[in-house]
Amino acid sequence: MRTRTQTAVARWTAGALVAGAALAGCEYSYDEGWRPAEGAPIAPAVTEPGPPADSWQNDPVSEAGMQAWLTESQVGPGLQVVHRDFGLLRAEEVRTGATAPLSSGTYVLVLVCRSQRRVDFKVRNDEFTMVDLSLLCGTRRESVIYLASETVLRFEVDAQSAANFAYRLSRS
Repeated sequence: MRTRTQTAVARWTAGALVAGAALAGCEYSYDEGWRPAEGAPIAPAVTEPGPPADSWQNDPVSEAGMQAWLTESQVGPGLQVVHRDFGLLRAEEVRTGATAPLSSGTYVLVLVCRSQRRVDFKVRNDEFTMVDLSLLCGTRRESVIYLASETVLRFEVDAQSAANFAYRLSRS
């Protein structure tokens, strides 16, 4: 003889099976995103050459190849550069630097690196950390920094594996 609990469990299980079978036949449709309008013109094919194959290589360059890499990554000398540093980091090395006192105003900071792994950049003044970034090498990062008063910026760059790094601070 069945007890009330066994009967309730049997009914609940049967109900769940019926509901599952009924829902299995349902179809879910969704919008797959933006589509061009009917008859819209197709964009022309891109005919410009892509980046050179060498730019996809992320192995660090030697001291001899540093100037060519800086020129290629566009962090060489430019107009109104107030501070610039670059170099080759060994694995787990930390490099620090500081600017001379900078007057108030707007500055553009350019960061680049070349390594198989990320490189960490930190830029601070006496009060705040303005940039704390783990940069994917092979990309270029530009940040705008506004200084409200005369300030000395401190830079810290570190990497877990050998890496080239460069940064340039320019007056905007």
